[in-house]
Amino acid sequence: MSEDHGHGWQGELLDLPAYLKRVGHDGGLAPTAATLRALHRAHVTSIPFENLEIMLGRPIELSLDAVQAKLVGRPRGGYCFEHNRLFAAVLERLGYEVAAVAGRVTLGSAKILPATHALLHVRPPDASRDEPAWLCDVGFGAGPLEPLRLVDGEEAVQDGWGFRLRRGRTVTTWTPHTAEWEMHQRGPGGWVQRHTFVLNEVFRIDFEVGSYYVSTSARSPFTTRPFVQKFSSDALRVLDGTKLTVTRPDGTAESRTLAPEDVPGTLAEDFGIVLEGEDPDRLVEFVRARN
Repeated sequence: MSEDHGHGWQGELLDLPAYLKRVGHDGGLAPTAATLRALHRAHVTSIPFENLEIMLGRPIELSLDAVQAKLVGRPRGGYCFEHNRLFAAVLERLGYEVAAVAGRVTLGSAKILPATHALLHVRPPDASRDEPAWLCDVGFGAGPLEPLRLVDGEEAVQDGWGFRLRRGRTVTTWTPHTAEWEMHQRGPGGWVQRHTFVLNEVFRIDFEVGSYYVSTSARSPFTTRPFVQKFSSDALRVLDGTKLTVTRPDGTAESRTLAPEDVPGTLAEDFGIVLEGEDPDRLVEFVRARN
């Protein structure tokens, strides 16, 4: 066996039938734009976003075996590095051209924030280089349902949810030809910049570095409380600490606060996340201590 130099996504090691069963995709697998849209939608609506391993005191493992065992083999989810580690392997296995890029989550802020979000730049193998590539974002937790074409200013409305890609500013005076892209999401008050990214390729080792910061730094929002999301065509469900919010495509939202002991049951019922063994009690203890 040749030495693994860290290129590519090890799609040959993927249990593709198990993944397709997990996301409920029983359609065609030819590496076309239509297949890409179908797989993206199936993944986003089937596997939730969650950071619970951090609350439970365990490291986030990004080997393909570990990610498959958690997101496919168990009723669990993960955050962007786990989701896109898995989805990149799926697309590579099917024959797509896949490259990862790093994003900076801004949510409307003008402050420079660390590049801690993973996205995928994807082309069907027979696509002309004159055609725009696709941006896949299965690991944010709040959509989009389907990939977006990398076209400046193009808006996509997907089952009532609005998304837009725009070219932003030049990144620095030292790299005048490197343009930043912006992902925008439509909210009740209009368009909000969700994150920015530059089309510079990153690799599996970069996922490891970003994931370590996100899962261990006191400055990371993911080390302080449970944060779980489940996206579908008709609702975005978010558990932020003990606050459960359900938002509809028209922007209407309902919220309620859970008792700590109700969190594991809500994870199972609303998010399809089933904690095993001592994990429910450990999570309740963490939430109580933080509250």
